[in-house]
Amino acid sequence: MQYLVRNILTLIFTVFLLSGTLSGYSRTYTFRGLSVTDGLSDLVVNALYKDTKGFVWIGTGNSLERFDGTRLKHFLIPGSNEKLKRVNAIAETQQHQIWMGNGMGLWRVNQEKETLELIAAETIRYVVHSIFTDKKGKLYVGSEGGLFIYQNGKAEQLLADPNILSAANIINGMVMDDKGQLWMATGAGLYSMTLFNKKVKSYPTGRMATTSFNNIARIGSKFYLGTMGQGIISFNDATGQFNHYVNVGCNVISSLSSDGKDLLYVGTDGNGVHFISTRQNRIIRSFRHEAGKEESLRSNSVYSVLVDREGLLWVGFYQLGLDYSLYQSGLFSTYSYPPFFDSKDMPVRTISINSSERLIGSRDGLFYIDEKTHRFKSFKTPELRSGMIMCSLYQYGKYYIGTYDGGMYIFDPSTLSIRDFEPGEPQPFEKGQIFCIKADNENNIWIGTSIGLYCYKGNRQLYHYTSANSKLPEGNVYEIYFDSTRKGWICTENGMCIWDPSSQSLKTNVFPENFIHKEKIRAVFEDSGHHLYFIPDKGNMCISDLSISRFKRIRHGTLLEGKDGMFITEDRDGWLWIGTANGLYRYDKKETFIPYNFIDGIPSSIFTFCPPVIDRNNILWMGNSKGLIYVDLNKSNKKKQTEYPLAITDIYINGKPYENLLLTKSGNYDISLKSSEDNLTVCFSGFSYTDPSYMSYEYKLEGEDKDWQVFTGKSEITYYDLSYGNYLFKLRRIGDLSSEIRMSIRIAYPILRWSIMAIITLALLGGYYFFYRSKKTKQGRVMTNVSEPEEAHDGDKFEKTTEEKYKTIKINAEECKRLSEKLEQLMRREKPYINPDLKIADLANLLDTSSHSLSYLFNQYLNKNYYDYINDYRITEFRHLVNKDEYFKYTLSALAELCGFSSRASFFRYFKKATGITPNEYVHSIGKTNE
Repeated sequence: MQYLVRNILTLIFTVFLLSGTLSGYSRTYTFRGLSVTDGLSDLVVNALYKDTKGFVWIGTGNSLERFDGTRLKHFLIPGSNEKLKRVNAIAETQQHQIWMGNGMGLWRVNQEKETLELIAAETIRYVVHSIFTDKKGKLYVGSEGGLFIYQNGKAEQLLADPNILSAANIINGMVMDDKGQLWMATGAGLYSMTLFNKKVKSYPTGRMATTSFNNIARIGSKFYLGTMGQGIISFNDATGQFNHYVNVGCNVISSLSSDGKDLLYVGTDGNGVHFISTRQNRIIRSFRHEAGKEESLRSNSVYSVLVDREGLLWVGFYQLGLDYSLYQSGLFSTYSYPPFFDSKDMPVRTISINSSERLIGSRDGLFYIDEKTHRFKSFKTPELRSGMIMCSLYQYGKYYIGTYDGGMYIFDPSTLSIRDFEPGEPQPFEKGQIFCIKADNENNIWIGTSIGLYCYKGNRQLYHYTSANSKLPEGNVYEIYFDSTRKGWICTENGMCIWDPSSQSLKTNVFPENFIHKEKIRAVFEDSGHHLYFIPDKGNMCISDLSISRFKRIRHGTLLEGKDGMFITEDRDGWLWIGTANGLYRYDKKETFIPYNFIDGIPSSIFTFCPPVIDRNNILWMGNSKGLIYVDLNKSNKKKQTEYPLAITDIYINGKPYENLLLTKSGNYDISLKSSEDNLTVCFSGFSYTDPSYMSYEYKLEGEDKDWQVFTGKSEITYYDLSYGNYLFKLRRIGDLSSEIRMSIRIAYPILRWSIMAIITLALLGGYYFFYRSKKTKQGRVMTNVSEPEEAHDGDKFEKTTEEKYKTIKINAEECKRLSEKLEQLMRREKPYINPDLKIADLANLLDTSSHSLSYLFNQYLNKNYYDYINDYRITEFRHLVNKDEYFKYTLSALAELCGFSSRASFFRYFKKATGITPNEYVHSIGKTNE
């Protein structure tokens, strides 16, 4: 019977795998919307195109928009007739020339002047519906007046029907086949044109109810035609037959394109978007608006669809703007075992990997999978006393499971059964909290609990340490780690002690002064170089040798700054992987930190207290608030990038666009500025089209910046008051040295200004000299009549005035560093941010500095404004409070007030901006229920 059940499960598993691999479109999509509030000029998006540089061009009801993933540049269409402005088609020819067609004719983009130019207006004086380009630079323009072939400034008109008023001359869509024939979807049917002799051929639709085609796509010898009322029609060039094709639930086909191999991309005005496999002749993926579902489209009224070269889906709507799927490289994946298990959106707390077996503990229960035998078993309440699984350990062929408030269990994978670890022991093994389970060098099992530290050898208890009978610090035991010298590092809520194997006792008097043993330590790890890493609950990571004779905190200013560490491990290349509550980082133990986030396939920036596992295949497994995440470490150093290079998209000088940006033969940018042009803004893009808050770069302006500056969530950099001279601006993606781009900047010497100042100075000196000589002469004449000297000196007054005038000046980098460290100490020690009425002047008084200096520190040195800096600390304080049991019953509004937010609305708004999720989502992800 068991054999029969196993075979049935295997069959189900195989069928599901086969059905889930359709053309590689089992991937998930997360959409971001663009509308008027994001800068879009109009809400009707009728055409979409991605050019060879990486820009996406958006055709709206009144403009052509250039989008780089962050900013929109508007090319407004001139004229008073709003009905004719709507963009119908966009195309590109050689040298990155962009063309657009609308109700007024054919337009060309002048990117230097940032304008649109109407082309061949005397000839192409019709509504343009479609544009097609070939590799020779010719432009085929489909209009309501037939076909126009435009090249070298000349437009040739060709008619599908000699009668200019015939619907056959309304050309709505075009494609070209392998034989050099141009196929045209027209208002009167399907036509083809042999280009070398301009011969036109029509294809009667026979008994078809419609002869008007709105768009066309080709795959092999078959053509697919969209209609405005009869759905999709297929045409087989080999047989000459027309047939109704796959029903997509709406007969109004507004957009139709293909990948040229198998897939049709279909947009409908009423039923969303559909991907059709032409090999299987069926829909394999649909995207619609579904009420209450965040990842669905915002509308089913689709006017345009683009699937670009990276597989991103762009959908233009009627009156709702644009949705596009956010880019993810797929470097990281979320674990699932279809059809039985999917960890998506599951906060994972512990994992154990043993060959083909996976044991996954979450806040919603325990899950066991054996991929080799296709076995699956799950345990939840009430079968378990608590569904919140905290830790696990594979030992002696069994899994030891620790829970929160439900004690400890043993799971036997051979029988798929679970039992109590220590029956009859209510505390802590039936009703208590088990925080960690580890094995020492002798395979003894150590257990960190809410009532002390236990050690078992098999079923026999060896030790039970408490703060009363040993040197164990008070509080919960959260972490146990055994290093290569067999010492055990025991971390509790109130500090750390060491298990000494030689004396078999706990010790606290072995730590040197200024070590972090009195802090709450979340994780301990020893690397291949026998260095110990300690991740504290707050503050920077500490690195020490095994003897604790040499130790240090990791330096300030790294990407880990302000991040709450959750776990640490090391890969085969000697790099450290550090998971935090706000991102994942790979660290070379020197200066390089590589961030990984949503772009790389990680669903949430929040990682959990889940010790990571590297399996025998060199796969790294990590717990995340939205699933079990894994990455193939054999490929991790080959981080996928988009095919588009990083590029400077715009330059603003003193707030005005700069039009003379040059690109040299070496691929570097070059600008020359006047002496008065000293305020510089650089806009750039990596063309990744992901969530802008996850875009990470680093930059440096040689001559101004000493070190590389990290830049996250923005794509423009501004420098103020640059002095004359030569600068070299460098920009790259973090961790990708090959992506570096450079821009030479020359600011002219202010000859005229200095000449004028020199003349004025000489004139003043000359005037002062003659005034002084005249005064001296006068004084000489009257001295004999004056008995007392003057009591005041003009020079003293002048010096005082000058001193007052130049009292506030810019502070240098060294002073900034000192002030920054002083500020950080104040924030951590006194927590002034919990005052909702805190002003920058108040903070300046506490630091014994000026508001001017503090403002300069925030904007020029820390690269963030005062409010973002303060609110970041408030968010960190909220995360700290929500994890404490004494605040369990507090509402979110009450917690926000305790952290210093002036209102619930401002708290929710900034939390979403800083983390990408709402406070409710964060609270649920860590297993809390505050509302």
